[in-house]
Amino acid sequence: MQPGLSFEQAPPISVPFRFFLTAPLFGMAAGLLLLWQGQDAFTSRWTSTALALTHLVAVGFMLQAMCGALLQMLPVAAGANIWQPKRVTHLTHAGLTIGTLLLVAGFLSETALLFRIAVPFMTVSLGVFALIVLIALFRTPAQGPTIIALRIAVFGLVVTISLGALLASAFGWQLALPLTELTHVHAAWGLGGWSLLLVAGVAYLVVPMFQLTPPYPAWFTRSFSITLFFLLTAWSLTWLPLQRPDGLQVALACAAALLAMVFAAVTLRLQGQRRRKVTDPTLLFWRVAMAALVVAAAAIVLQQLNPGAEDYAGVPFLLGVLLMVGVFMPVISGMLYKIMPFLNWMHLQKIGRPGLVVPNMRQMIAEPRMMMQFRLHLAALVLLLGAVPLPWLVYPGAVALIASCIWLEWNLIVATRNFARFSRELEARLEAEAGS
Repeated sequence: MQPGLSFEQAPPISVPFRFFLTAPLFGMAAGLLLLWQGQDAFTSRWTSTALALTHLVAVGFMLQAMCGALLQMLPVAAGANIWQPKRVTHLTHAGLTIGTLLLVAGFLSETALLFRIAVPFMTVSLGVFALIVLIALFRTPAQGPTIIALRIAVFGLVVTISLGALLASAFGWQLALPLTELTHVHAAWGLGGWSLLLVAGVAYLVVPMFQLTPPYPAWFTRSFSITLFFLLTAWSLTWLPLQRPDGLQVALACAAALLAMVFAAVTLRLQGQRRRKVTDPTLLFWRVAMAALVVAAAAIVLQQLNPGAEDYAGVPFLLGVLLMVGVFMPVISGMLYKIMPFLNWMHLQKIGRPGLVVPNMRQMIAEPRMMMQFRLHLAALVLLLGAVPLPWLVYPGAVALIASCIWLEWNLIVATRNFARFSRELEARLEAEAGS
């Protein structure tokens, strides 16, 4: 049984909006840090600046938006009811926001105390979130590739949280741990086992629904999530001997990268077959993301086949920009432009009555506003990629990233204000009808 839309199960609109409105603020912070530190961000992936930048985007921007999307999507699209969604939202959002700030401050100041405080904030809030979401996903009667992908993705989040807490504890309490090896596995599960699998699970539903494409092929949806999970698990186990990459490790990493490339290629092919040949900002965001995923996967394969490539400081920065700024930030931006107008429309339907016309989704955020943010983000991506051979481009790239996140934040604020305005207008009309 495939999951279907169940509007009556939707949580209060404040649940996802709290996360969505917070995410761009961390994107702005990442741009400001990059503008401040400039070319020092290229020195090494292990510098305090590089680690702070990574977590501002991966935890502050990506994880905020993904948590909000899951809390909204599971009840409506997967029939998985979240226990006490308001309480879960308050705990998760507060812990995630405060924990991210503490973590970033700990990296920048290299203060052990900040890591010690950040660990309980992050682990408790995200641990509770992951547990409640997993229970909801395993209790839902719905079946299908989306449910499987989401279950594995949330398990990947648990692995990511656990490894992240272990690494932060090592910084906070000076534990003797193999930090390099743990960081590799932590990053792989965070980007592949959690983020990419979540994007895939969501894509199975929203790409055909919002972009009017054919459904994803059954052979692909049946195998992608499970195969990627087993590849990541096997690859992670190869790090247990704590030795330099061997042939098996390289083969597993290349296989996972090529599988991600297949997902991108299938998505691009489906978008080329869409029934409505209109190019809107969401489609452009997805296309940029899938093209960046193809390039990033190819770069990972080349890096694995040339072990000395990572010694060049620009390679980790290049991969980080491709994956975070090129893949996940555009996908999230594009989906927010569909999710927030859709939620506005859906909740306005609840306020109204049958036969009462409510504002449509296009009235929530003007398309030219969305297109402007797309252009700014594309400029940021191109400039930051160009900063690898031409380091001075990092400065205009950082400015473009800040501008893109400011524009995204303002567009989301406009959507929130429009919901409040349309709600008041609908309630006034209903009161006027009742009075007459």
